[in-house]
Amino acid sequence: MDESIKIPKERIAALIGKNGRIKQKIEKLTNTKVNVESETGNVLIEAKEKGLDFYNALSIIKAIGRGFAPEKAFLLSDEENYLDIIDLAEIVGGSKKQLEVKKGRIIGRKGKARDSIEQSTNCFISVYGKTVSIIGNVENVENARRAIEMLLGGAKHSSVLGFLKRKEIESSKFEL
Repeated sequence: MDESIKIPKERIAALIGKNGRIKQKIEKLTNTKVNVESETGNVLIEAKEKGLDFYNALSIIKAIGRGFAPEKAFLLSDEENYLDIIDLAEIVGGSKKQLEVKKGRIIGRKGKARDSIEQSTNCFISVYGKTVSIIGNVENVENARRAIEMLLGGAKHSSVLGFLKRKEIESSKFEL
């Protein structure tokens, strides 16, 4: 079983790692073979069967390609976590200026908005290229996605933080 995906050329070094360590760790962790074409950004993932390990390798490689540090991408080897990718081009259209404005709203001044969403949802967020990607558990990723969608829709940062605070309170009630 194999599948090919393309990642940005500037993310190839992060995928391979110093002396090939990241690529080797992916292969060992997921029982796959990863072939990287540095010239094109094409990555071929091969496995004996299309099981959980294969999909974990695919997710880890996609996460690195979407700007996550390998250490954060490796969280996807835990079945509790998953990767959600929001295509900003679908939401804002082809305007470069609008894309930059929306990315700026998500990141916030000095990264404060993104940091607040990450802390409130216990997720990791990467704003890279024309995408926003989230790593975390299902419920937390849904909350982070909703907060990002609110910002993209024009909601005030204070409203988004209020939404996240309510979600934190709701989830803490269930933990008692």
